[in-house]
Order: sequence, then structure tokens, then C-alpha cells
Amino acid sequence: MTERVKSTRRYHSPRRRQQAAATRRQVLQAAQRLFEQHGYAATSMVAIASEAGVSLKTVYLAFETKSGLLRALWHLLLRGDEESTPVGARPWFQAVLDEPDPTRQLRLNVRNAKLVRARIGPLLEVIRSAAAHDAEIDALWTRIQTEFYDNQRSVVEDLHRKRALKPGLGVARATDILWTLNHPNLYRLLVTDRGWTPDQHEKWLADLLCSELLGNVHPLAGQRRKSPDVAGS
Repeated sequence: MTERVKSTRRYHSPRRRQQAAATRRQVLQAAQRLFEQHGYAATSMVAIASEAGVSLKTVYLAFETKSGLLRALWHLLLRGDEESTPVGARPWFQAVLDEPDPTRQLRLNVRNAKLVRARIGPLLEVIRSAAAHDAEIDALWTRIQTEFYDNQRSVVEDLHRKRALKPGLGVARATDILWTLNHPNLYRLLVTDRGWTPDQHEKWLADLLCSELLGNVHPLAGQRRKSPDVAGS
């Protein structure tokens, strides 16, 4: 006689998934407020749970550790959503690489950077400060720097393939220039400390990069064409 084996059927409820996603976003928003107000070290998981209006167990089940929560929040703000697709594969970054005009390409890259910094600015400072005192956050900070450099190198490599770089300017040096001038540190000095507007910084940086990186290109070229959707906007 054949034995009948009962299979376990998984129950998937769209409503339950929506509720879980809403709770997760609620915790992330609470963590962002507290991290930016008090810093990473001074913010406890208990405080985050209280701010979010959920149990401490719920926070740990969703993120496991405080550093895991900070990483998840960073990825949300950097990418614009919780999808795992890295920046380099996002449509708004790919639009930079697909742009045929070198001047337009650099200007679009700077525009993306401005829009992303509007999301990540305060949290980036939290991570920078915490990295000196926490090994896990230091690893996150190092990863942030590495990925940013790699993404800027992708832009430069595309310019090199177009033969758009200045004569004698190689990929490595051009990447160093783009990475340095487009780095959040310089943005912080001019916008946060010196009071430039983000738009003023964007125009100055785009003009400077075109001048420093491109051969025989007027710095104002490429400004009149309509911008595509950028940086998840």
C-alpha cells in the first residue's frame, strides 16, 4: 500500500508582506532620525524600537544587529529603494554610461551625485564619525569609499573608450581627479561649511570636471539638452 505523504504548503499573504515591509520602513525611518540626531554610538536598539513604536524583538528579527540596521539604512538612502541592485547597475547610473556626449556624460554624473547627496548627507557623516570607533562601521565606510571610486572609474573608462580624455591623461589619474572633485568631502566643505547652494556646487563642479578631464571641449557644452530621469528621481 502506497503511503500518502502530505506536503507542507507555504502560506503567502500579500497583506502580511505589505505589513512587514511597512514595519521595516518604519524602523528604518526611526533609526535615521535617531542616528542623525544623536550619532551611532549613542543610539540603542531599544531607543529605535521605542521611536518606531514596535517591539525590540521586531527590530532584531528584521535587522539582527545595530550595524546591520545602519547598513540597510545606508543602502536605502544611497539607492533610493530596498532593492539589492547596486548603484553601478541602476538605470540612472547606466544612463551616464550610455550617454554618447562626453560633456553631457560628466554633467549627468554630477547631477546624479547632487541628488544622491540630498538623501545620504547627514547619514554619511554618522558613518564617518562611527567608523573610527567601530570595526564593523569602519568596514562599511571602506566599502562605501571603494564602491564610489569604482563607479567613478567606470565613467572615466567610458570616456577613455570614446577617446574623450585630455591627451596624456590616463584612466588612473583621471579617475583620481573625478573621485576627488566629486567626493562628498569636498561637497561638505563648500555646501555645508561655506554655504554654497547645491545648484552652485553642481555647476562649478561640472564646469571644472569638463575642463580638467576632457580634451578640446568647451565647459558649457552639453547644457541645453533635456535631462533624463536621474538618481532615482
